[in-house]
Amino acid sequence: MIKIYNYGQVPNEEIFARENIAANVEGVVTEIISTVATLGDKALYAYAAKFDKVNLTALEVTAAEIDEAFAAVESEFLDILREAAANIRAYHEKQVRNSFILNEKDGVVIGQKVTPIEKVGLYVPGGTAAYPSTVLMDSIPAKIAGCKEIVMVTPPAKDGKVNPVILAAAKIAGVDRIFKVGGAQAVAALAYGTESIPKVDKIVGPGNAYVAEAKKQVFGRVSIDMIAGPSEILVVADATANPRFVAADLLSQAEHDKMASAVLVTDSRAFAEAVSRELEEQIPQLPRSEIARASIDLGGKIIVAEGNLMQAIEIANEIAPEHLELCVDNPFDYLDKIKHAGSIFMGKYCPEALGDYFAGPNHTLPTSGTARFSSPLSVDDFVKKTQFTYYTENALEKVADKIAFFAHKEGLDAHAKSATIRFEDKK
Repeated sequence: MIKIYNYGQVPNEEIFARENIAANVEGVVTEIISTVATLGDKALYAYAAKFDKVNLTALEVTAAEIDEAFAAVESEFLDILREAAANIRAYHEKQVRNSFILNEKDGVVIGQKVTPIEKVGLYVPGGTAAYPSTVLMDSIPAKIAGCKEIVMVTPPAKDGKVNPVILAAAKIAGVDRIFKVGGAQAVAALAYGTESIPKVDKIVGPGNAYVAEAKKQVFGRVSIDMIAGPSEILVVADATANPRFVAADLLSQAEHDKMASAVLVTDSRAFAEAVSRELEEQIPQLPRSEIARASIDLGGKIIVAEGNLMQAIEIANEIAPEHLELCVDNPFDYLDKIKHAGSIFMGKYCPEALGDYFAGPNHTLPTSGTARFSSPLSVDDFVKKTQFTYYTENALEKVADKIAFFAHKEGLDAHAKSATIRFEDKK
């Protein structure tokens, strides 16, 4: 049963604690990365046999396989995928940054040019669940940014095929190449390149502990989006909210993972108890009830800030959740008060699942409190900014002595000389 805390009556360390059972996979991942970097495709085939229980004859998904998968997916779902893709595209197109130039001073031109990252690797989880939503969310911003090539990796099933809905989403999103590789070995292949898989410049996408550790280890050789932890939802709700709705929303994240975090912060003890009862009613009805049960019992909590909704919002800011629902009347009255959250869902008819699949804002979000300083995946993640500076001779002459003065203050005489040497003949 979910734990209920009265804010102010128990230590804050207990209220704000996140359950975190770190998997000890560092050594295993290091070995996998080294093996892939050395043996290339040979290692990938061996790991597919070992981990995925499949003997592959080719790593890349063919156009015929994509067409076959597309034909196998019901037309209704294809239409939903297309509509979701359109929503995601419309939202992310507003994020596009433009290059700029400043030339307000005589003889001086400075500016910034925005350039797409050339090759992006997209990791899409496989195994027990398929996530076509991840394909859309992670590839569409890259396409909008203008990335030259998007390379997707995803684990194959035991029959050597990729889930059809994953391939259908990839075709709709415009993914360029797809490979049947999962786990840390897929991350290594993207980071180092193999005979079949091209080396990329950045790797994005969620995965298990092995994938997260691999991304951490290859960072620096390539860029990454973030190190994602377990899924999180925090609901701020007052006594006027519907406890059935709130319980269902908490379980929408609890069913992800036994380590997922589901938290309710409310100003009403009676409402907290009503939600607790609803959870006990709804959990047994879920196909993934065992996972949801473990998540609620291990990391679930209800925090009661009796009669004080603003304090409930302050608690939410302290936790800095991945997903934050404001299940209150007039939610826009509180929007500016939320300082730390990955994505905010406003009102009583805006479940977090809207963001997972359909609304348009990205669902790849900062977790584990990193919303205090990190942002959702966006078009910005797929571009880089390069500065440029141009000075004429006269413009440099006007400031050369100032540059030299500054350089001498830092004890860097060669810096100073590089500015003044150009005008020594004039003195």
